[in-house]
Amino acid sequence: MGFQDGIVNTLGLVLGVASAVQDSRLVLISGLVTTFAESISMAAVAYTSTKAAKDFYESELEREKKEIREIPHMEVQEIRDIYYKKGFRGKQLESIVRKITSNKKLWLDTMMAEELKLYPEDYEKPVKSSFVVGVSAVIGSLIPVLPFFFLDVKSGMAYALILSVITLFIVGSAKAKVTIGSWKKSGLEMAVVGTVAALAGYLIGSLLGVVYGE
Repeated sequence: MGFQDGIVNTLGLVLGVASAVQDSRLVLISGLVTTFAESISMAAVAYTSTKAAKDFYESELEREKKEIREIPHMEVQEIRDIYYKKGFRGKQLESIVRKITSNKKLWLDTMMAEELKLYPEDYEKPVKSSFVVGVSAVIGSLIPVLPFFFLDVKSGMAYALILSVITLFIVGSAKAKVTIGSWKKSGLEMAVVGTVAALAGYLIGSLLGVVYGE
């Protein structure tokens, strides 16, 4: 997400600035400022949100521990209800309940995962999540900026759009390969998002350029 947001947001911005000022130096400055400011912001948000989720997980973990300790009969029944809904009945159901509740850690882990749908691995490393998002955002944001290092504004705009849309299509396709869905559809969706962002940025920049020129 950091990579995708970096491309889309920066693409819209650099095209908007380029269409307004027609100065590659200003485009580069604005693009690089956006790249690092947005990446730091996204990394900070990733850290705080993951940390908040981790704190919530730990508070729910303590609550479940307390309930298992103070009202075990109700927690046993909750395990029974969970596996009853999964289709287990009779001796098989009671065997599962006994197996789980005979081990406090297994019992607690089952309650967290099956009842609350909370998994510790999702919140374990807020610093790592922050780093991954931040670096991904930097890499993604630099893609639409790169052409302006080597080309004039007009050519840079064209290459920034082409390079960004192709990259978004590849990323979207790769995402579908890793998860589910059609790689063509996923790639096209991301490419369309980039094109819309570019169009919006270009139109706003052109409008401001007219106003500025006047």
